[in-house]
Amino acid sequence: MNQALDIFRSSGYCFSRNPVFLNSSRNSPAFLLHKQNFPQEHLAAPLFEKYRRLVCSKRVNSKPFIPTESNSLCVELQERKIQCENAVSTIKYLHEAGAKVILISSWDADDENTMKIVRAESIAGALSSVLQVKVVPVKLVTTHIHSAKQESNIILLENLFQFKEEPANCKGFARLLSSGVDIFVNDAFSQSHRVLASTVAISRFCYASIAGFHFEAVLSQLKNITKTSQKPYVAIIGGGNLVEKAAALRLLVSICDGLVFVGNIAFQIMHALGLPLPMKLVEHGATEEALTLINSMKSRSRAVIVPKDFLCLNNLNPEKLEIFSADCLVDGWQPVDLGPESLEEIASLVSKCKKILWIGPVRFGLSHSDAGEASRLGAVVDRLRSQNNLETILVGKVACTTVLGSNLNYSVIENASVVWEFLKGRSLPGLMALDRSYPFDIKWDGVYDDPTRPLVVDVGSGNGLFLFGMAKKTKDLNFLGLEINGKLVNRCLERVLQTGMKNGYFIRTNATSTFRSIISSYPGELVLVSIQCPNPDFNKPEHRWEMVQRSLIEAIADLLALDGKVFLQSDIEGVAIRMKSEFVKYGKGKIMVMDESEDASCYQRQWLNENPFGVRSDWEQHVLDRGANMYRLLLSKPAIIAGSTCRG
Repeated sequence: MNQALDIFRSSGYCFSRNPVFLNSSRNSPAFLLHKQNFPQEHLAAPLFEKYRRLVCSKRVNSKPFIPTESNSLCVELQERKIQCENAVSTIKYLHEAGAKVILISSWDADDENTMKIVRAESIAGALSSVLQVKVVPVKLVTTHIHSAKQESNIILLENLFQFKEEPANCKGFARLLSSGVDIFVNDAFSQSHRVLASTVAISRFCYASIAGFHFEAVLSQLKNITKTSQKPYVAIIGGGNLVEKAAALRLLVSICDGLVFVGNIAFQIMHALGLPLPMKLVEHGATEEALTLINSMKSRSRAVIVPKDFLCLNNLNPEKLEIFSADCLVDGWQPVDLGPESLEEIASLVSKCKKILWIGPVRFGLSHSDAGEASRLGAVVDRLRSQNNLETILVGKVACTTVLGSNLNYSVIENASVVWEFLKGRSLPGLMALDRSYPFDIKWDGVYDDPTRPLVVDVGSGNGLFLFGMAKKTKDLNFLGLEINGKLVNRCLERVLQTGMKNGYFIRTNATSTFRSIISSYPGELVLVSIQCPNPDFNKPEHRWEMVQRSLIEAIADLLALDGKVFLQSDIEGVAIRMKSEFVKYGKGKIMVMDESEDASCYQRQWLNENPFGVRSDWEQHVLDRGANMYRLLLSKPAIIAGSTCRG
């Protein structure tokens, strides 16, 4: 049972009452599963409508947001060695709130015997014992899942490791995983650097995608790495592949007061410094990057420490160990640990610090043993932390297992790969898939000179050509662009500032998941929403419609003022048809296609001949310039449905 639990702690779960997934942006804060944001009473089935209002900031809703018999929450936690209490507390919190729970897991096994121990049935039994609640294992078949939900409030899906669709980020597979799911909650921080169906694609099919308790804690630790309030701040850097980590190392040079290089990466710095080394220890192409780092450290007056001596093992007699100076390494002897002079120098530097970061293993040469190699340095770090009350951040399995022990006075991030990606400045796909800065808190009186004016929203505003033209043409309306591309948003905001515009603004966001949260707080009426040429993938035009999801349509239907309009257009007729049908399907009977008979001259085979506003978007202008067609239509939210001139 313990072995099964250990492996499952690396895995993922889902919470369901109808499922919502819990899984795990670097540049923007994720919406977190704070207890103040998600009080348990808001998750209970009878009060799920209240919960939905909280998540989506709905203005008016007389019916449950999701018309299902039960409401679900799924939690994905693909952590190899996550502390059990982290996982269990999250599951218990949601389960006690009244949500059904679907556990989604992915685990590997080295041999057939281990695989038998870690079958879903074994893990379900172990979890049942810990949670004191029956956990039912099921196959990844929709009918089995729905049947199991009647049997237990917590179910465990089979191992996702065996499905090739999982690492392929397959949308069809993600749709299957999210069947009946309302909210996706990610606690799998260690998987956030990977693109998986259960962490990335799945967010397309859920109403909200948020971060869980464990994710919040680790994200806070990750951000702490770049904080420099505690000085002096020293980084102990192990592992290898200097070229691959060069961008991250440059960042550490800029924020740390000293860098201590251990492990194979130390050899690259030593070689660049001119120390004689066996060439088998030097990585191909690393010298130039190492010299760049050394020059950067010198220009910033950073302390640089590389090993002065090594404990070496005789290749012919593995029981024979000797100390060698770093500039006198002998063929036939393999460095396996730091020597006493090296440890003394590191201890002297660390003893003067207020904060240290240890990332990467103390592994030398061809050695594959980590735990023993790191133990002596780990003992030094642990002793100095206790004596000097050092703020200590441990990154990577080796640092965590050899230094941490039973001491909990450390910040711990077990997956070093995630941290390296973060330090390189790269976005974390699993984190970017979550709703960011959600719910939004916008001070509208600081955005517009009169925030009570009617509002026009352009979803996917691009370069802002349409909104700038509309704002210049119509001064008695406010205009808001929602765009996922941060560079385009920054460019538009610079233009707003330069022109002194008082009725236009732009927000970087994924409108599919945040439209309701943003617009529900606006004090005026929403009178027009435009979605023009949705184009998340220029290479696959058939995917362009995917931006228009059910959650966005339902939010528009709820928040649009009576007699308000929705303007849709695309340069691909199939996309326009799909958008139209989605609005009719998910518009809750509130959104109708305006009858062509109102002005037949404006339509040609169900499409508007001209842009009704006389202002073109950037992509529309591009399409027309090349002589292609645009497919446009207007939808309306009429005050009276019956007997109106609208149709669906």
